[in-house]
Amino acid sequence: MTTSETYPPPKTISQPVLNEIPENLVPRFDPVFVELHNRYQRGRLHTHQIPIEWYRADPAKYTITYGREFFATTRVRITEQKCPVKDGEITVRIFEPTEKRPGNRPAYMNFHGGGWVLGGLHFDHEFCKRLTHKLGIVVFDVDYRLAPEHRYPTQIEDCWAAFQWMRTQKAAEFDLDVLRLAVGGASAGGHLSEVVAIMCRDEGIPLAFQLLVVPVCDMHVFTPTGELDPNCPYESYREMWNTAALPGERMSFFHKHWLGNPRPKQLDNDWHISPIKHPDLSNLAPALVITAEMDPLRDEGEAYGRKMNKAGSKAEIWRIPGVPHTVIHLDGVLEGGRQFNARVVETLSKVFGVPILE
Repeated sequence: MTTSETYPPPKTISQPVLNEIPENLVPRFDPVFVELHNRYQRGRLHTHQIPIEWYRADPAKYTITYGREFFATTRVRITEQKCPVKDGEITVRIFEPTEKRPGNRPAYMNFHGGGWVLGGLHFDHEFCKRLTHKLGIVVFDVDYRLAPEHRYPTQIEDCWAAFQWMRTQKAAEFDLDVLRLAVGGASAGGHLSEVVAIMCRDEGIPLAFQLLVVPVCDMHVFTPTGELDPNCPYESYREMWNTAALPGERMSFFHKHWLGNPRPKQLDNDWHISPIKHPDLSNLAPALVITAEMDPLRDEGEAYGRKMNKAGSKAEIWRIPGVPHTVIHLDGVLEGGRQFNARVVETLSKVFGVPILE
C-alpha cells in the first residue's frame, strides 16, 4: 500500500550579507569604492565584530590594506626613538629629510586613528613619508598605548607627553623651529589633536596648526552603555549608521573599549572625550577640518569647525564627496584620496612657509 503526501513548496529565506553597503547609500559612494568594498570587505568579519583578543593575536588577519598608495622615496630617513610617558615609554617614529638645509625646520606630529583601540605606526607610515618628502619637514608619528589594555585618559597623556618631548627635548637634535610645530591625525587621531591644541592654548605653548581629518569631536553622542543617544544632534549619525568602513556600531565598540562599559559617571561632562563640549574654543591654532560625505562623523567635525570660527579661531572646513571615513587610506584608488594628499601638502606648505618639492 502506498500513500502520497503533498508538501508545501520550499520557502526562500534571505538575510542581509554581513557588512553589505545599504542599498540606499550605494549610489552616493564613489563606484570604485563600492566595487572594492564588495570584493574585499562584504561578507567578512570586521575588527569590531570579533573579540579584541583575536585581533591582538593576529592583526594582519583582520586588516585590509587595499587602496593605499605606497610612496617610494630615497629622500627620507626613518628612525625610531623611545619617549618617556607615565608608567613607561612609547615609540615615536621619526621621518627626517636626508638632505640638510640651512636653518631650523618645521615639524608635524601625527596621531594615528583606530578608535583609541586599534592601529599603530603602520597606519599612517606612507602619509608621514609623503609629507617629509614633499615638504622637507620632520614628522613624528606617535605609537600611543591602546585601550582596553590602557583606557582613557592614557592616550591623551601619551600624546601630550610626546608633543612636549618633541618640543623641549628633540628640538636641538632635529633642528626644529619651535614656532612652526603642528599636530594632526585622522579619526581618533583628530580627536587627540584637538585636545593637544586646547592644552597648548591653556599652557601658553605656541602651536602653528592642527590638521583634523575625519575627526571625532563628540563621544557624548553615546549613552554610558554605548547606545546612540536619541537626542544626538548630528544627522549624519542617523543617516550613516549602517554605512561602510565606520558604521555606528563600530563607534559604539570604540566607546565601550576606550571609556569602559558603562562609561564612568565622572566622564559625563568631561570635555576631553568631547572637545566640542569645551566652553571656550577661542585662541586655538588654526585648523583644516576635513570630513567625508559618507561618514557618521561628518556633521560633528563640521560643527566643531563652525564652533571654532564662531569663537574667533580660524577653521577651514572641507568635505570630500562620495568617500567613506577611511579616505586617507584609499589614496591609491580613489580620486578623493588623491585630492586629500594634494590639499594637505598644499596647506602645510603655506602654514610652514616651505616650497613643495617634486
